[in-house]
Amino acid sequence: MDIVYRVCELLEKIALRLFSDYKVEGVENVPPMGPLIVVSNHQSNMDPSILAAALPRRIWFLAKEGIFRTFVARWFLYAWGAFPLRRGESDVRAYRWSLEKLRSDQVLVVFPEGTRTTRGMRRARPGVAQIALTTQAPILPVGMTGTERHESCFKVFYPNGRLRVNIGMPFSLPVVEGKPSKEVLQSLTDMIMDRVAMLLPEEYRGAYATPRPVPAAVNEETVVVSQDGMHGDGADSAQREPD
Repeated sequence: MDIVYRVCELLEKIALRLFSDYKVEGVENVPPMGPLIVVSNHQSNMDPSILAAALPRRIWFLAKEGIFRTFVARWFLYAWGAFPLRRGESDVRAYRWSLEKLRSDQVLVVFPEGTRTTRGMRRARPGVAQIALTTQAPILPVGMTGTERHESCFKVFYPNGRLRVNIGMPFSLPVVEGKPSKEVLQSLTDMIMDRVAMLLPEEYRGAYATPRPVPAAVNEETVVVSQDGMHGDGADSAQREPD
């Protein structure tokens, strides 16, 4: 079914070049191999398609269960790389599927806000932190702008307007001793989303306009993962604003 993904990726790249003012910054920050959690803000149903076109690696992602209703939709979405997620509850199947993809060195895209937000980021749910702690996979923050005007998924065929994808430096979460509490998981998630917010203009940051304090239970140093696998202090990494 990889052919379905590759054809869709190619068609989306063509549509973006033909109809939109489209630009991607930071492609060099994407690790060429190994497990990777891509975390992005979420403004539109076409966001996964934009990320598939922007990233040089094949992506897999979670999508709300409701769009898998028909046979044709299920076939296409599974072939494209999506897996159904029951929102608003603990979904063990989706969690295990996510772990399986990362343990096989795949790229998992997560939208921690849980739903689309067109007026600035909303506070994210803590599931992404649990996945990252369990797999120890590096996290790649991505900030997208311009897709908030594309509410319909059919806009993938005519993605007009000014679209920007800003890819930050990959990093890993700090070490947490013992089983993390809900509060620690939420704080780690906020730390991740702060990295995403840094890649966005101020008017897009919403709940993450001001970085939240890190609790004492969490080591405040995050680790940046370079392309060659070496590690360094995340405080020195430069984050670019989109044009």
